[in-house]
Amino acid sequence: MTNDPLPTYAIRHRMKLVVCAHAVLFSAALFASFLLAYNFRWVIKVDGEPAVWFYTMFLPLLGIAVPVKLCVFQWGGQYHGTWRYVGLRDLYGVIRATFVSTFLFLVLYFAVENIWTSLYGYPLIDNPPGLALYQSAIFALDWAATIAFVAAARILARFYYEDIQPGRVAAPKTRILIVGAGDTGEAALRELLRMREERYDCVGILDDNAARLNGRIHGVEVIGETSQIREICQEYEVQEVLIAAENATPKRIRELVEHCEGTGVRFRTLPAISDVMEGRVKVSQMRDVEIADLLGRDPVELDTEKIGDQIMNRVVLVTGAGGSIGSELCRQIASFAPKRLALVERSENALFEIDRELRGIAKNFEVITYVADIADKARLHSIFQKERPATVFHAAAHKHVPMMECNVGEAIKNNVCGTMTVADAAMAASVSRMVMISTDKAVNPTSIMGCSKRVAEMYVQGLSGKNSTQFITVRFGNVLGSSGSVVPIFREQILRGGPVTVTDPEMVRYFMTIPEAAQLVLQAGTMGQGGEVYVLHMGKPVKIFDLARDMISLSGLRPGVDIEIAFSGIRPGEKLYEELSFEGEDIGSTSHAKIGSWKHRPEDWDAVCKGIEQLLTLVDSNADDSIREILKRLVPEYQPNSPTDSETASPATLEGAVPGK
Repeated sequence: MTNDPLPTYAIRHRMKLVVCAHAVLFSAALFASFLLAYNFRWVIKVDGEPAVWFYTMFLPLLGIAVPVKLCVFQWGGQYHGTWRYVGLRDLYGVIRATFVSTFLFLVLYFAVENIWTSLYGYPLIDNPPGLALYQSAIFALDWAATIAFVAAARILARFYYEDIQPGRVAAPKTRILIVGAGDTGEAALRELLRMREERYDCVGILDDNAARLNGRIHGVEVIGETSQIREICQEYEVQEVLIAAENATPKRIRELVEHCEGTGVRFRTLPAISDVMEGRVKVSQMRDVEIADLLGRDPVELDTEKIGDQIMNRVVLVTGAGGSIGSELCRQIASFAPKRLALVERSENALFEIDRELRGIAKNFEVITYVADIADKARLHSIFQKERPATVFHAAAHKHVPMMECNVGEAIKNNVCGTMTVADAAMAASVSRMVMISTDKAVNPTSIMGCSKRVAEMYVQGLSGKNSTQFITVRFGNVLGSSGSVVPIFREQILRGGPVTVTDPEMVRYFMTIPEAAQLVLQAGTMGQGGEVYVLHMGKPVKIFDLARDMISLSGLRPGVDIEIAFSGIRPGEKLYEELSFEGEDIGSTSHAKIGSWKHRPEDWDAVCKGIEQLLTLVDSNADDSIREILKRLVPEYQPNSPTDSETASPATLEGAVPGK
């Protein structure tokens, strides 16, 4: 890769201009010092004769001062900063460089003066009798003037870019209110004012610190407390609220959203100031407040060293690579620099999208795509023999509960037969470790989907110890924003004007974000010796009804007034409460706070294999009742909670609000 000579030339040209500008500023500072020292008189008397200090004193000192300051400022890195972003840190650098250069200026001046006098018998610089005090003051004045001139030049440059800026585009402005008068709020406001396109009109700032009330930041007043947000939004016709408070907890954000319910205000937020590179918040990082911000999931702490050992410079294969979890797993895996990442996906379009995304970031590893059905034994074995992956993440599955109640055979074919095919191919290819992604619905299942995943778990667990491949299962609940899940369904219903459909006012679900789920899957994949079922800590359960209200409020609308909430009733296979308790007696702790280990009972391997064989003979026969009977024998805790005929799950109810995962 060759270097482009143009940027190098531009940098050198800019450096020359900066050095010349500093030379002019240093000269001006010394000149101003002489004017102040001699009371703005050009002519002084030397030995009774009139003399102009410009020639007798200024020019000789200038020949010493400017080179010394230029060298010291270069040593201090003062020519590399960007003046349009100058701040207090830059001012400190100027002061430090000026102190050092003034000290060297003094030392060098007296050294040159003494050497000159000893060689020629008269001083280099004529010092008028009675004016020695003024000349001595020149050094102190020059120190102060240098700081003032250099700092002023940089501040003027910043002022030019932020407030004058020729060519600045005037556009229709959005009236915005900032919550938080701390560092993050100040940085956000400064960035808004700096924008080349004037898009925002900041009407004020809110803060609960009484000491900040009625104060001003960059000319914008702190006009009230957060408890007044609704009244202020209405009075000032606010269109957007930017939450930039350091202590903006999910509970606090929820309160702000509820206060503004029905006002039509759009909520936006920023990352914490500590999370922003170089301590600067950029407007491009502003994003809408999302439902995940209100749920309060703590950041995941990963043992990246262990994950790296499993992935770095190894071949990794992901099934279901185009799905919500599978695609995020691929993104997370890519950050650990595998040797090659093989993507297996049945949907051509989904595979195309994740392949295109990964190729944009795959600098040091290869991405291979395979359009394949995991139930296709010959195809899967061919892929595994070709790739010989070290680790397999099995994310492919049918996951929609009501839909699988109507398509029992397909649920068995994909979730059971597909998992069995992937696991057998992994053993045949001597895969080191296979991680299967399961669901909380496999616990005391009431649905075909949940029961099929439990059977898949049983098969994978039973294979553990039969050869060198380690089989690990990771079980978790609903994932926010995954395809077909509750959040995108609610969002679509709100855009249509409602109603938002909730199955039951008491229905609760556990939620986590897609990145969090993928990260914890990677972490769990580094644990155990095979056969374990790991359960991800899902936090506190959330009422689906509350979730619907929050999403309507985030849209600036009023639940029950602008958007109705309708109850459609529990659908086939669904539970009111998912059984996933991190405190449960069957859950043991692990080395990671958010991952538990399920103490499962041993299964009769021969009975499991025989039951699966029976299921596979019926998948294309529409013998749903027979399949359910076999599932009950395999999974005694399986208790269907609703009628089994397909008429129960109508197209209308299939569009309801229950999470798909």
